[in-house]
Amino acid sequence: MERYIEKFIRYLQIEKNYSSHTITNYRLDLEDFRNFLDKSPVENTDYLTLRKYLAILKGKNLGSRSVGRKLSSLRSFFKFLTREGFLKANPILMLSSPKMEKHLPQFLTEEETRRLIESAGQAGKEALRDRAILETFYSTGIRISELVGLNTQDIDFISGIVKVMGKGKKERIVPIGEHAIRAIREYLDKRKKQSEVVFLNRSGKRISDRGVRGIVGKYIRLASIKHGVSPHTLRHSFATHLLDHGADLRSVQELLGHANLSTTQIYTHLTTERLKNVYDKAHPRA
Repeated sequence: MERYIEKFIRYLQIEKNYSSHTITNYRLDLEDFRNFLDKSPVENTDYLTLRKYLAILKGKNLGSRSVGRKLSSLRSFFKFLTREGFLKANPILMLSSPKMEKHLPQFLTEEETRRLIESAGQAGKEALRDRAILETFYSTGIRISELVGLNTQDIDFISGIVKVMGKGKKERIVPIGEHAIRAIREYLDKRKKQSEVVFLNRSGKRISDRGVRGIVGKYIRLASIKHGVSPHTLRHSFATHLLDHGADLRSVQELLGHANLSTTQIYTHLTTERLKNVYDKAHPRA
């Protein structure tokens, strides 16, 4: 099975242009299935084999989302093997995925967002950088990987737009507000090291995902905001607040870089839940 995995991984890299993070997840999922097969050839895999594997996954107390991801990896893998002629028939076609638990994404209120950003203060090089990071997250709704990858030439300070490299190495243009532009400019003007990279760590190198998570966590504590808030929470807040103020769903989809509108529609559930809570509290006969 190892040679099939390598062929599939090369296909994902060259033809699908998937990110290294996505490819790593595919590889881990497929190697887990390879370990399950042990010495049994992948060509012998049938519906009953897959049902047994699914039962083992459920026995490990994995969440339905984790199980669903592993099955999704296998679906893509077997589809590839069948299309390339390595298998005569696709054994996974009859296997249904587990029902996903629906979790509404967490978001901050507008007041909480303001407190979070302002908790970064104004003094000191790191505080300027941290505020610029928080402002950029909330102003653009970009992902943490997209923020970390920003270079100075990606930002048009005059037009107020940012070029970001999204999932699948798809490039998109997003607007950026005056508050974020001002915060980035002030940070770039005050920092000592000149670099094409927008956000640097203490060593003068491109800041990491982990570094950004640490920064957001620091100011969450300073602003005394609820636990469980991450950089992605600011992305959720960005989308929710846009919809609250009348933005249409298609525009929000474009801004977030979602391939499917169904992914963006989760935010309509957030706004509906908020309206229901307001109704329950305010209506005398709710």
